[in-house]
Amino acid sequence: MKKSRLEAFSDGVVAIIITIMVLELKVPEHGRNSLKDLLPLLPFFLSYILSFINVGIYWNNHHHMFYLVDSITGGALWANLNLLFWLSLIPFSTEWMAQNDFSTWPVAVYGVNLILCGVAYTILSRILASHCAKNSELAKAIGRDWKGKASIVIYAAAIALAFWHPWVAGLLYVVVACMWFIPDRRIEQRVRATPHRQE
Repeated sequence: MKKSRLEAFSDGVVAIIITIMVLELKVPEHGRNSLKDLLPLLPFFLSYILSFINVGIYWNNHHHMFYLVDSITGGALWANLNLLFWLSLIPFSTEWMAQNDFSTWPVAVYGVNLILCGVAYTILSRILASHCAKNSELAKAIGRDWKGKASIVIYAAAIALAFWHPWVAGLLYVVVACMWFIPDRRIEQRVRATPHRQE
């Protein structure tokens, strides 16, 4: 099965997710024109930045991963939909966290959302690597995926910390985002070494 429709659909869903998030940023009430009037929007803006980066990271790595894939299976289609489902909940968990000024439960739920996105991405990458065979470029690039496993552990720790120190949990979410900000180097190296693929 060709991968082009899956990639096009995924790109469209990610674009809608980002659009929904930015629409939650509301300008101050009419008549207010001072910079200090933007202060109440700070939690929304910080949440938006973190979520935009997270969604962007998934889109970026999703693109690189599929570059190394020639075809997909029905299982990969469902695994991809699973990933998109959890990504589609990010606008909700982002807004809830922002509206409640990074309080305990919203921060914890945001972390649950992130950890489920991470698990879904891992499932998708494993299905693709299995389809491509053990000696494929993708399978070699993924390897044991220590960074992916470490990310899930950090998310889990952050969720627990959210019940005592929500802001510390938020910082751990930032740490994971920083870990993945540059596209996965394992896959990036394989992409550079692989000749251009014709769709």
